[in-house]
Amino acid sequence: MFETSFSHFLPNDIQAKPAIIFLVKDNVTQPHICNLYFLFTFAKIWIIGIVFNKQKSKRRIEKMANRISLNATSYHGAGAISEVVTEINNNGFKKAFVASDPDLIKFGVTGKVTGLLDAAKIPYEIYSDIKPNPTIENVKNGVEAFKKSGADCIVAIGGGSSMDTSKAIGIIITNPEFEDVRSLEGVAPTKNPCVPIIAVPTTAGTAAEVTINYVITDVEKERKFVCVDTHDMPIVAVVDPEMMSSMPKGLTAATGMDALTHAIEGYTTRAAWEMTDMFHLEAIRLISQNLRDAVENKKSGREGMALGQYIAGMGFSNVGLGIDHAMAHTLSAHYDTPHGVACAMFLPISMEFNREYTGERLREVARAMGVEGVDNMTQEEYRDAAIAAVKKLSEDVGIPTTLDKIKEEDLDTLATDALNDACYPGNPREATKEQVIEMFRMLMA
Repeated sequence: MFETSFSHFLPNDIQAKPAIIFLVKDNVTQPHICNLYFLFTFAKIWIIGIVFNKQKSKRRIEKMANRISLNATSYHGAGAISEVVTEINNNGFKKAFVASDPDLIKFGVTGKVTGLLDAAKIPYEIYSDIKPNPTIENVKNGVEAFKKSGADCIVAIGGGSSMDTSKAIGIIITNPEFEDVRSLEGVAPTKNPCVPIIAVPTTAGTAAEVTINYVITDVEKERKFVCVDTHDMPIVAVVDPEMMSSMPKGLTAATGMDALTHAIEGYTTRAAWEMTDMFHLEAIRLISQNLRDAVENKKSGREGMALGQYIAGMGFSNVGLGIDHAMAHTLSAHYDTPHGVACAMFLPISMEFNREYTGERLREVARAMGVEGVDNMTQEEYRDAAIAAVKKLSEDVGIPTTLDKIKEEDLDTLATDALNDACYPGNPREATKEQVIEMFRMLMA
């Protein structure tokens, strides 16, 4: 018996992508269990029991419940970083393990937090062996560093790379049976909450401070893998727009478009429901209104993006994503493409691919992005308008539309990896390898 997701056995009328328990017996071959990528234990949870034998399969479906997992506490607004000290003291922590990437340390961003720790006489140790697309090696080294540090909490300062690395370190420390990082892929049956994490984002995009997932790169196999675990949720998120003011234009644009991708994919994923719809539509509105100004480093833009990306995380973390993120993970793993850039390039392509499977949802996307007159448009018109609005925003903030690293001979592998990515089963439309290859080909220079 094992727990995973098996989306392709769901009836067409089930709009959730669940955690599933399978009882597998007799002579089961690989085609029977294709796509056993652990779709996140998101939103509308269903339990399906499947018993295979040589001639037939039996299926029992029982609806369970919608679930929302969020931080225990979050702080928002300029100056919020002072609450890091408050939370460390209130929780009785004695020493912090500060995880932050080398550039943030070099440019003094990390120092805004460690300066507060110094003033409060809170001991800490810094760990900075973190790459933009964090690797298995980064996690392994971090686990050893944490063990030697004597720390009892983690303060993760940075974008998704620092926070994802921190989550993996924290999970392995409290669940040592999963010391092989690869064993955490999908929905691993960890038993204990990770080391307490206080997450301080410095980018407005990943929302890793409020999600139950993290992504690690397997350099050896040239692939990224997604780990989903309610035990990895930071106990505190400190979302301070002033921590994001030093982001250069390109990074601001890329992470902002990543946040928009979270909101649009989350809104159109199979598991979407009323509460997450509320989060996603507000996130789309805030991001559309504020990303251009954030790229110009305007205060109001930074504040709007800090909130918008967090709200997007409140949604997608609980319902999953889709084929855009599946392809983006693959692109980043093979060519080290920045995640946000990959997501942004694929967003209009994936929206076009999914358009016939989104009902009236792209009308609401268009409305949230500020398109006027959507109620007077035909279905095809508002779908076109939503995709056009995404393209215009992406163009305005300087996102490229092609990637010259992609080679024709790589396409088959890229498509295979994308279809095996944990984000893919949430997509509203099934895709063939040939269709995915064509979507990758659209990015070729």
